[in-house]
Amino acid sequence: MGFFSKIFNRNKDKEQKQETLDQGLEKTKQSVFSKITRAIAGKDKVDDEVLDNLEEVLITSDVGVETTLKIIERIEARVAKDKYVSTSELNGMLKEEIANLLAETGNKDGDEWELPEDHNPYVILVVGVNGVGKTTTIGKLAWQFKQAGKKVYLGAADTFRAAAVDQICIWGERVGVPVVKQKMGADPASVAFDTISSAKANGADVVIIDTAGRLHNKVGLMNELKKIKDVMKKVMPEAPDEVLLVLDGSTGQNAFEQAKQFSAVTQISSLAITKLDGTAKGGVVIGISDQLQVPVKYIGLGEGMEDLQLFNRTDFVNTLFK
Repeated sequence: MGFFSKIFNRNKDKEQKQETLDQGLEKTKQSVFSKITRAIAGKDKVDDEVLDNLEEVLITSDVGVETTLKIIERIEARVAKDKYVSTSELNGMLKEEIANLLAETGNKDGDEWELPEDHNPYVILVVGVNGVGKTTTIGKLAWQFKQAGKKVYLGAADTFRAAAVDQICIWGERVGVPVVKQKMGADPASVAFDTISSAKANGADVVIIDTAGRLHNKVGLMNELKKIKDVMKKVMPEAPDEVLLVLDGSTGQNAFEQAKQFSAVTQISSLAITKLDGTAKGGVVIGISDQLQVPVKYIGLGEGMEDLQLFNRTDFVNTLFK
């Protein structure tokens, strides 16, 4: 059993976890369903008009144009093959095709994830623009790792903003994990070096390093991230083990643009999509993962520490269409 499963078994059973998912995706679900209902109104079978309407539904649900066209093409192929498909079968088709699409981008079923045993410590470099919930995500991750019995170190490498350093220090105190920091304006790579060195010397299991979220100077950001990675490798040649991009799901298409810009300056290995509770733009999860060909690892569904959930593609899709 993965250690995240142990956390959820201790703090939330499967039913409670599903309830959080249901509540978090409620606005997206209602929005998508109402649009699909209008798209097939008065129709008995899936025809060109229904497919055109469905295309508009997916695009306006923040799935994105390219991903929407991919889904429509797959449904068109199934309709052509089966000759007759009733509109009542459409939801089932959508569920299957979206789940398949997510599977192709590396998204998994199940709620288990174990730290690799040969990584000591496991190093996560967290990127994302300011305001997306990056530091909060780091704090929640640190809490969940600690609840699983792991020794965690945080690195305050966003030295561009004093508030960022203060925030991560507050989270460190709240969770009860050490934070490595330097003075305002210090070299972020130096902070990363100190963090990994300290974590390694003290037998830590996990290192989570915050970075600056400036996109107005992409060349500067690219150079900064490259330098951080290069310096990390002086301590641990394989570091970072994971580059986690945090995105605000409630911003819809803006999250798309941020994802594209960050993927242009550094290699992203996983996604955390926050603030899905209270927004009707949950469809962005599908499009971003598909367009970046990067799996969604975590979704944020509330303010609670345990409301940052490991992403389960089947549960996600079933929740949207049940």
